[in-house]
Amino acid sequence: MSYPYGQPGYPGQYGQPPQQYPPPGQYPPPPGQYPPPQGHPPPQGSPYPPAGHYPPPQGNPYPPAGQYPPPQASPYPAQGGYPPAQPYGAPPNQGGPGYGPPPGPPPGQYGAPPPQQGYGYPPPQSSGPPTAPSLGYGPPQIIQWDANPDARTLRSAMKGFGTDEKALIRVLSNKDPLQIEAIKSAYFRSFSRTLEKDIVSETRGWFEAGLVAIVRGPLLHDVHLLNSAMDGPGTKEKVLNDVLLSRSNADMHAIKSIYQHTFHRPLESDVKGDLSMKTERHFLIVLGANRAEDSAPVVPQAIDQDVMELYRATEGKVGTDEMMVCSILSTRNDNQIRAINHAYEQKFRRRLEDVIKKEFSGHMEQALLFQLRNAIDKYMHAASLLEDAMAGMGTKDHLLVSRVVRYHWDKQMMANVKGAYQQRYRKSLASRIKGETSGDYERLMLGCIGEPV
Repeated sequence: MSYPYGQPGYPGQYGQPPQQYPPPGQYPPPPGQYPPPQGHPPPQGSPYPPAGHYPPPQGNPYPPAGQYPPPQASPYPAQGGYPPAQPYGAPPNQGGPGYGPPPGPPPGQYGAPPPQQGYGYPPPQSSGPPTAPSLGYGPPQIIQWDANPDARTLRSAMKGFGTDEKALIRVLSNKDPLQIEAIKSAYFRSFSRTLEKDIVSETRGWFEAGLVAIVRGPLLHDVHLLNSAMDGPGTKEKVLNDVLLSRSNADMHAIKSIYQHTFHRPLESDVKGDLSMKTERHFLIVLGANRAEDSAPVVPQAIDQDVMELYRATEGKVGTDEMMVCSILSTRNDNQIRAINHAYEQKFRRRLEDVIKKEFSGHMEQALLFQLRNAIDKYMHAASLLEDAMAGMGTKDHLLVSRVVRYHWDKQMMANVKGAYQQRYRKSLASRIKGETSGDYERLMLGCIGEPV
């Protein structure tokens, strides 16, 4: 049985901040690519690395787990010795840092009272303050922003003979989810027409698909993606992975609620009817929304216990205990999975990714790798998913549209993804998209990734 949280003597409990963990901060990039840090001494002896670095920095090989500091703090890593340089993605102080780590829990996570549930299998209750829903997944909000000029521009672009596609792109490609909702409301109020229906009647092809994805907003688009992925023969497994895996509990609850409201049946019932037995059980764990909140701490004994559970479920036995692996990767937060990944390799001298590839196959293998890679470095993972949509014979346009639109809602996320893409593939994401798309479809995708159109 796994160790429970909250036993006396655990490092990282309330009143016992562990000395081996560094302060929160971003993980460093390769030397020479970020300005020097401000306000944090270099960490000493962290046992777990942050999201992936390429290549590892000199000196301490295990810097802090990737965590954004509060807005007023320096956006750069708590590491000394880096000469000033322009970061990847966005310039400093203009929309967030460049290519850095995924957001982590807020500082001070080790001061929270320990959770009361055990940390093993079956899944524990999440601890710490709940992770807030992503923008567009929470309750409706009224924003202090006048959407009427954009609503008028959109109506003019589609009224009468012909359509001004560039105006549609200019207005819609750079708005956040709350602004999109405001524009839809203003459009209906002013013209007694539905923006989505007008777009469908005036545009075609993947350009239309991209505009509809934007106008629906991230949450409604997610539930339509899920429904279409499970509608008819076969299941678009990559779509299920994109929408459901590595989501916060708050976002998962929102997705299930809107799916029920839109299609009048539970999401779980459709998933059960579409996936094979063990993969179905994996996704039902995911849909259970029992993931540790981002604020839940990394407890060393719990990490070590998870590492041993993973070993005993895979390499340490004949056959594979698939559900143990699925349970751990579906109920731990990104910081915990990063720590598990590093500790596994340190202990057994094998990468956890290689173990999964050896022990699993098919959709379950791809789902577990998605969960692992997203936790290790979500920006590089997103970059690889975009490349996957464009690689090989023919562009997988449904994936390119859904992934570009998904990442574009968060401008800082998109800047980081573009930086990661440039680093891995040695070309800009924009140039790659230009080579795979054309016309208004191309201009919309470029607008979504922040390129001038």
